[in-house]
Amino acid sequence: MLHLPTVKDNLGGYIDAGFPILYICTYEEEKADRYISSVAGRKKVLEWNGSDGLVNFKTKAPLLPDQSLEAVLDFLKIGKELDRTLLVIKDADSLLAARDDAGRPESDKVTALLKEIARRIRKGNGGIDATVIIVSSVLHIPQPLEKLVTVLELELPDETEIKEMIDRFIQDNGISTVPERFLEEMVIAFKGLSESEIGDLLNLAVAQEGELTGKTLKLIFDQKQQMILKAGILEMIPLKEGIADIGGLENLKEWLKKKAKVFKDIKKAMDFGVAMPKGVLIAGVPGCGKSLSAKAAGKLFDMPLLRLDMGRLMGKYLGESEENMRKAIRLAEAISPCVLWVDELEKAFAGIGSGGSGGEVTTRLFGTFLTWMQEKTSAAFVVATANDITKLPPELLRKERFDEIFYVPLPNKEERRKIFEIHLGKRRKEDISGIDMERLVAETEGYSGADIEGVVSESIESAFVKGSQRLSTEDILDCIRNTHSLSEIMKEPLKEMAKLYEDRKFKKASR
Repeated sequence: MLHLPTVKDNLGGYIDAGFPILYICTYEEEKADRYISSVAGRKKVLEWNGSDGLVNFKTKAPLLPDQSLEAVLDFLKIGKELDRTLLVIKDADSLLAARDDAGRPESDKVTALLKEIARRIRKGNGGIDATVIIVSSVLHIPQPLEKLVTVLELELPDETEIKEMIDRFIQDNGISTVPERFLEEMVIAFKGLSESEIGDLLNLAVAQEGELTGKTLKLIFDQKQQMILKAGILEMIPLKEGIADIGGLENLKEWLKKKAKVFKDIKKAMDFGVAMPKGVLIAGVPGCGKSLSAKAAGKLFDMPLLRLDMGRLMGKYLGESEENMRKAIRLAEAISPCVLWVDELEKAFAGIGSGGSGGEVTTRLFGTFLTWMQEKTSAAFVVATANDITKLPPELLRKERFDEIFYVPLPNKEERRKIFEIHLGKRRKEDISGIDMERLVAETEGYSGADIEGVVSESIESAFVKGSQRLSTEDILDCIRNTHSLSEIMKEPLKEMAKLYEDRKFKKASR
């Protein structure tokens, strides 16, 4: 589902085998045109596009100018005009995707005509030798055509092709020698961008700096930010919090540091035989640093941090949610190397296996995500967080999905001290020396990290309102006495959760 057949390797074969309708998913029409021309052979190639109507594919000479797709298909289906022909259709996104107020397709006539042409192509000797090739940046297949359409993906340039493009650009523009290490960084940074985008950014870099410099990498990063904004499915999170902002969780932090070292020299690591890291599932008590750990991973890895919001994936039309999931995954792979944060994973896949259309959609989304996690080879490192793994399907907890699963418990004594120091250090560093940490730690048994942050924040506000010049131990203790800790509110669920994680032998995030 995710690893679609590629245009480069499969287009000619599918045409020769008589596949009736091929759907090339791409933003790069010119590149698709090159591939189509290379496999056309002696066949005639026609093109319909929204601005010109039916034209000669190679010369763009008008044949049926300004005619709608419906009119052109209606004309072509009757005679032999399609025999030994490739019909390339562009600008048909809205026609294939349009829906009325009830969610029914508005393209019934176009769909019916395509279906009829496909039927004639499939008749073999009694039919016509033709192929319909739809070229579009988005995938919209009307349900009646699903069994007749084969989707091909126009793959983005791989590392070898990107390096060749950069080398050619350097040579053509007389640029001074670029250090090999910087060239490798550029190649990895350019992954996920199209040929035209790479060319535009190289030209922009030279126009601004006169050569390829470290600022080129920033231009690439800015372009990838644009991709995220325009897609509207993933959210790019600013890299503010770091590992030093996490109180405790030393096992998890050490593990993340090891993975960061691999990612920072991924080519050398893979040449050495290191497997591409997949990701980590961080499960456990709410408010104890799971989300903070995901954010800190982005900064530690020095890579874009993307947040996958499952709510943004859900669409109201048939197949829309699944396509949004595929789009989100393709986008994460395009932006890679990156950290993909999937927050509250158990909520994302709630309802799997249940009846009704909602449960079916969620099950399909889960299947897509699961397949990707198992098979992915891209440098998109997944950090998934979950409060309650009992709601997660057991297939997701197998070793081949994530590199490791960590359990985050309530902070121990030393961790509570560290959390107090972090939050007091951010707000009232000058008062720390006068505060009795031992008393605060003793009085906050069973408190989560979020509870402690709330206590610090509230006590500082209270001290300010009272007109105090300094924050005192008593100010903080007053707030502690008025706070109900997480262990009080969720006493039984937390006990059950701790037992479950221990029974499953999950690695403890704390020492």
